[in-house]
Amino acid sequence: MRDKNPTPPAPLVRGESTAPSPDKGRAGEGLVFLKYDKRLTALARENRKTPTPAEALIWQKVLRSKQLEHHKFLRQKPIGPYIVDFYCAELRLVIEIDGDSHAEQADYDTQRTEYLNALGLRVIRYENRDVISNLPGIYEHLQTNLETP
Repeated sequence: MRDKNPTPPAPLVRGESTAPSPDKGRAGEGLVFLKYDKRLTALARENRKTPTPAEALIWQKVLRSKQLEHHKFLRQKPIGPYIVDFYCAELRLVIEIDGDSHAEQADYDTQRTEYLNALGLRVIRYENRDVISNLPGIYEHLQTNLETP
């Protein structure tokens, strides 16, 4: 006979669990659930509806539908207190497309990268203009850097 009130799971450590979500992925894939601020969900959804030209281009031509070496990427994925442009759970890889840099933005980007690295994620950054003017070069760079830190 099943207990109607099962014991709750142990608390998570550092915002992560090694158990994949029951509705995402297959057991044993080694994917982890990354906690995020639930208040970011609506903003992430809105960002997906209105991407920058560079984000739309790299999504359509490189990352969407497992085009890059058959790896699944999500766009505008909330992770912790941030929303990252693109995320591949299998590779634990974040791809960020940066706009014009100002001193404050560079400091913010550094802080984000340090936070994501502390979660065991790799971050690769490209500038808007590079994505738009040299998409084949970006694709080649990503192919050679998918699995290497």
